[in-house]
Amino acid sequence: MNGSIMTNKKRIYYIKVAIYAALVLVGQSSATLLGRLYYEKGGKSKWMATVVQLAGFPILLPYYFFILSSKKLTTNNNIIVDPNQSSTYMLAFVYVSIGLISALICYLYSLGLMYLPVSTFTLIGSSQLGFNALFSYFLNSLKFTPFIINSLVLLTISSSLLMFQSESSNSTNVSKKMYSIGFICTLVASAGYGLILSLTQLAFKKVVKRQNFKSVMDMIIYQQMVATCITLVGLFASGEWNGIKNEMEDYELGKASYVLDLTFIAITWQVFSIGCVGLIFEVSSLFSNAISVLGMPIVPILAVVFFQDKMHGIKAISMVLAVWGFISYVYQQYLDENDVITETRNTPHISKHSSTLEEGN
Repeated sequence: MNGSIMTNKKRIYYIKVAIYAALVLVGQSSATLLGRLYYEKGGKSKWMATVVQLAGFPILLPYYFFILSSKKLTTNNNIIVDPNQSSTYMLAFVYVSIGLISALICYLYSLGLMYLPVSTFTLIGSSQLGFNALFSYFLNSLKFTPFIINSLVLLTISSSLLMFQSESSNSTNVSKKMYSIGFICTLVASAGYGLILSLTQLAFKKVVKRQNFKSVMDMIIYQQMVATCITLVGLFASGEWNGIKNEMEDYELGKASYVLDLTFIAITWQVFSIGCVGLIFEVSSLFSNAISVLGMPIVPILAVVFFQDKMHGIKAISMVLAVWGFISYVYQQYLDENDVITETRNTPHISKHSSTLEEGN
């Protein structure tokens, strides 16, 4: 009977991980392509492109309040509440801090997507797995193994190669200077994103101290509320809001398409956020990032189809190296999983053997 319960729990666990992973892949790919479409068809506001990455959190509120009402009516025995749960002030500090970093990262990503082809932008973004592994080493006690190191080296080389692209391969028709700015902004944003994932995992362990979906929703909604307020200040302070009306009128696909594009960008980033944070507390920040990088080959292929991005030799080699780095990381995850299963199987045997010896004595 215990074996049946454990099997059901394991099945539910894998189903949840699969759902979160699907949300990450679909949300990230769709949001990136729609973000590039905004610039391709006449969008010019960097702050508007930043705001829509974060401002979609209100669509989660109905479900959030449903979770709260359900919790009042029923008791969930699977929820683990730490008796030393942190104060509201500490939680607020975590949400505000991560929100501030998120706002900066989203703005840098907007600059990168504005100046880079989608395929190049995505390939550089794959370096976030390497940055996340580095930060996890210091913040989450990640152990560096040969496969993890191999993954970091490959992802670093993959991103570095893209600096050697010729201008003829740049489908966005921007100057070399703008391309370099886009490259640096995307790389810094990737490093920041890797940091946020590690900080989020640390926050769940040290501050939030709860393992339930409400804690995921809290992390998403509160930090994005802070980040949205900051980016809205940037939108109005920069004066870009004055040109939104003209931008909408001049949009190549029409006013309705302009609104729909921005709306679906906001929705798809929220889909990505739910999946990402869900994977962080179900598995780890590094696994969440690895799933995000798994979607890396999808976007460049779709970009070639929809935006006529050019797939030259250097970019193709970069993609192969990035995929290789991802596979190296996944294999290490597989080895770790096997070790955990082996330890779990051996533990009852050891305990039973020890108990027999004690009875004999």
